[in-house]
Amino acid sequence: MVDLAGMLGIGEGRSMAPLRLVERIGEGLPVSSLDRVAQQVAPGDRNFRYRVVPRSSLARRQHSNRLTAEEGARLARLANIWGFAREVWKDDDKARRFLFRPHMLLEDRLPIDVALGSELGAELVKSILGGLLHGTAL
Repeated sequence: MVDLAGMLGIGEGRSMAPLRLVERIGEGLPVSSLDRVAQQVAPGDRNFRYRVVPRSSLARRQHSNRLTAEEGARLARLANIWGFAREVWKDDDKARRFLFRPHMLLEDRLPIDVALGSELGAELVKSILGGLLHGTAL
């Protein structure tokens, strides 16, 4: 299971109860959580974080140092997908290749874009990853 609190940098070195994690996301994750996850998922792409939170919105968030609940949920969704991809591939570079290459089961869309687009999209990507993990994917 993915340690979302740790990936988001809010776990204070220990796992967090799921409902407490939901509360923290609702209260507003720190902007540093976005930077932390973006650095893990796309270390060479300085603009990747703007795929999660638009540039103009992020400029406003810098003042309060808090993401909105919706932005935090999108970030947590990304972190969850990233953690699962790493679990499946056992290698960060292979996980990145999966997420950033068009996939035929997603009508040649990038899994990262589908996952960021909606919760349902994230579930589709997780389903593909689950199939790969259990040897049932096409």
